[in-house]
Amino acid sequence: MLYTQEEALKFKEHTFAHLLSEEKDHLLTLTLNRPEKKNALNPVLFKELAYALNYAHYSRDVWAVVIAAKGDVFCAGADLKAFAGQTEATTSTVPDAAGEVVIGDVFNELYKPCIAKVHAPVLAGGFLIICGCTHVIASNSASFSLPEVKRGLFPFQVMYSMLQIMPPRQVLDFCMRARSVSAVEAETFGLVSKVVTSDKLDEEVQALVDDIFQYSPSAIRLGLQAYDDLKKLSGADAHKHMKKMLGDALQTEDAAEGLQAFMEKRKPVWKG
Repeated sequence: MLYTQEEALKFKEHTFAHLLSEEKDHLLTLTLNRPEKKNALNPVLFKELAYALNYAHYSRDVWAVVIAAKGDVFCAGADLKAFAGQTEATTSTVPDAAGEVVIGDVFNELYKPCIAKVHAPVLAGGFLIICGCTHVIASNSASFSLPEVKRGLFPFQVMYSMLQIMPPRQVLDFCMRARSVSAVEAETFGLVSKVVTSDKLDEEVQALVDDIFQYSPSAIRLGLQAYDDLKKLSGADAHKHMKKMLGDALQTEDAAEGLQAFMEKRKPVWKG
């Protein structure tokens, strides 16, 4: 984690320049709020997003995260002018991270369901956000494109993230041809979880959150941690570690509540 637990839990004390947040009923909604720059990721927004996800990781009250965006583009990728050294004044009071903020990595240890609510085009480095989420619900008016090769560049980091969720040939084709695909086509690749009409986007995201919240937040958190751990393990080590994770899950209050509720034929009351 890029921030300590003590630093992250001061989340509500800070001012954010490019990120809106709302926490309600165990759901943390983060909204990219740089519409005049098509929500391009500059160093400040990078840091704010990393800090918010660290907070979500540490907070017991947060059971899931939704990432949305303002404006007519969900995210246009990295702000190349900012990374070339062009700076701008900021009102952000978010502390500096302990190390380099790499957007493709900040989702790895979130260990909470993370839903991208995509209402508009996603380009270039914006893919790092949607690839980091566990679910992507997209409007049928959204589109997805990697235009880097048009500018003599290549989406190196995005390629790595996409390879975690899509077949290699589809990823390579996506990166090499710079074509824009619809949300419906992106769903066939596995890049998008579900496509709905624009007027149903909020409703579908809320329905997904409600469905997830029927089940143990502790179990889901440990399951996502195990999934992350499996990337570093193989064979007998993987099975041994999964057995340990099951033991950890059995020790939680949620596991005790789930078994008790099953015996009493009632709905469990999760504590997370």
